[in-house]
Amino acid sequence: MSLHQRPHQKPPTTDSLPASAAATATSAPSRPLPLLTLPYLFSLLALLLLLALLFPWGPPRPSTPASPWRGYTLQEAAAFAAGAGNGTVVLAAVSGPYLPFLSNWLITVRRTGRADQVLVVAEDYETLERINAAWPGHAVLVPPAPDAQVAHKFGSQGFFNFTSRRPRHLLQILELGYSVMYNDVDMVWLADPFPYIVGDHDVYFMDDMTPVKPLDHSHELPPPGKKGRTYICSCMIFLRPTEGAKLLLRKWIEELKEQPWSKKQKANDQPAFNWALNKTAGQVDVYLLPQSAFPTGGLYFKNKTWVKETKGKHVIIHNNYITGFEKKIKRFRDHGLWLVDEHSDESPLGRI
Repeated sequence: MSLHQRPHQKPPTTDSLPASAAATATSAPSRPLPLLTLPYLFSLLALLLLLALLFPWGPPRPSTPASPWRGYTLQEAAAFAAGAGNGTVVLAAVSGPYLPFLSNWLITVRRTGRADQVLVVAEDYETLERINAAWPGHAVLVPPAPDAQVAHKFGSQGFFNFTSRRPRHLLQILELGYSVMYNDVDMVWLADPFPYIVGDHDVYFMDDMTPVKPLDHSHELPPPGKKGRTYICSCMIFLRPTEGAKLLLRKWIEELKEQPWSKKQKANDQPAFNWALNKTAGQVDVYLLPQSAFPTGGLYFKNKTWVKETKGKHVIIHNNYITGFEKKIKRFRDHGLWLVDEHSDESPLGRI
């Protein structure tokens, strides 16, 4: 046997132990495994670090499918709306704060049977998703999205940024070959306006002046006012996809660039629209819609005598000549024109 080897010995059994030792061996509690040793703790820490590297945000979660509306283009949306209207789109533009007005306007449009032609340009992604969740395909966002989550006051830079995108949207739709009727959403339809789009003119619009016109007034562009330009409302415009209409829109875009918003001169899109009308006079075939059917808010809401005399002739009413959401809503309510409270079921958007 080698000096470095020991004879193999079996461990003693309790039978071979003395009685006292055997009793001790059988009664002694078993020791726990030495798990909390330093090598074990280091191994556990290394495993946790490895898991953290592999799954930095925890275990994998089911992925949320991306919204299909983010990639929805104006070309697709315009084709969808125009397909229901024989090549004509009814256009509005809103951000989130204006959704109640959009819903109110939509109730009145739907009552005339024209809702399927409506396309809404959403000015923020949340509004895009909300409209299309309730009414799929009727809203589109044209990038880049402006900061439109605030209800901008008339005359503010936000209001200018919001409305100055309008002629670009309209021009894009004309370039696609569709006719388009644009409406502000603080309007209501009392009747279908399309029977009033008579003839084959390039552009149709309504006057924003309050003096009463004769029922058989001229449909030509009115003469300029004190500021050297007309006072046509950019709130309601119908355009055909003609070169004359496109010329007007391009000129409108140019005028907006030349008259940017500033704290000193709080511009909006309407003066630029009128300068464009005046500077393209004779090159664009225009048509002034009848005042009795398309009155400005300064006439309809303030001249009760005129309203009585023209009863039954009103088609689209614009709630302008007043600023502030609450004031506009109150005025609509006072005249029985705020419908979303009791008729939200008639809106394609449901209750907002």
